[in-house]
Amino acid sequence: MRQIRTDLAMESFRAHNADSLPGVQVNTWEEGDVSVTEVLIADPEGEKLLGKRMGSYITITFPQGRARDALLRASASAVLGEELARLLPPCEDPREPILVIGLGNRQVTPDSLGPLTVDRTLVTRHMFRELPQAVDERMRSVCAVAPGVLGMTGLETVELVLGAVETVRPRAVIAVDALSARECSHLGATIQLSDAGIQPGSGVGNRRRALDRESLGVPVIALGVPMVVHAATIVRDAMDLLSGGEGDQHEEALDNLARELLNSSMGEMIVTPREVDSLVAEAASMLAAGVNRALHPELGEREIRALMDP
Repeated sequence: MRQIRTDLAMESFRAHNADSLPGVQVNTWEEGDVSVTEVLIADPEGEKLLGKRMGSYITITFPQGRARDALLRASASAVLGEELARLLPPCEDPREPILVIGLGNRQVTPDSLGPLTVDRTLVTRHMFRELPQAVDERMRSVCAVAPGVLGMTGLETVELVLGAVETVRPRAVIAVDALSARECSHLGATIQLSDAGIQPGSGVGNRRRALDRESLGVPVIALGVPMVVHAATIVRDAMDLLSGGEGDQHEEALDNLARELLNSSMGEMIVTPREVDSLVAEAASMLAAGVNRALHPELGEREIRALMDP
């Protein structure tokens, strides 16, 4: 099987070149120009095959060439809002908060997706506490924080988030982070959300403690967009394209090449598009719109946009 380094469960499944796998269920459907794929890892065997935790992984994709299309991004955020609302626990009391976590380093552009998304999330918990009479009855309590990274704070992300969870006691946590992909076409043009939680830094080989139900005591929905791809993966694909070979021996040779690259200095290199500044900003706006739609479903799209862009 091909070497695969990706945060996307959809790519991990496709790497097996099989219609089905034990313990894995896959469903795909279209929403206009947006394609949706759900990979459900149902048991430990499926977990081992894909290298992902058990749970539901929903991937929303759209043509990369149209990723800058505002109407297409609006359609993707609408689908995101619907799928995120489906994964969140039912809202029993609008005063029971949802905590949104923006993972990543604000100072490193490809890693700033989480903090930038938090910046545009509609937070209302302070209003429920201080000015309850002024709160729009169509909104629910939401709070958000961007905890930074270990190298800047000296604290593990899970330690900071756990402190916030113990204080706020949210109904659920939504964790937003930049992801890594295997296919360059998925950069900036794919959204993945999952109810399996997230392990910050796993896509770039810097695994930190996981944020999940076990560590935080509440449901954790992970959400992100791929912003980087491993250089070794690009080289392997280029060699595959140039050689034009097929068969088991060809695959084995490429796998050996990939292993050599991963063990060399190139194995640590991460590649991101040159227009990453605008790509991250647009992706953060798209994610925030979807999160706001899921958390405040009774608000209209124009109202949400007006509140996001005062």
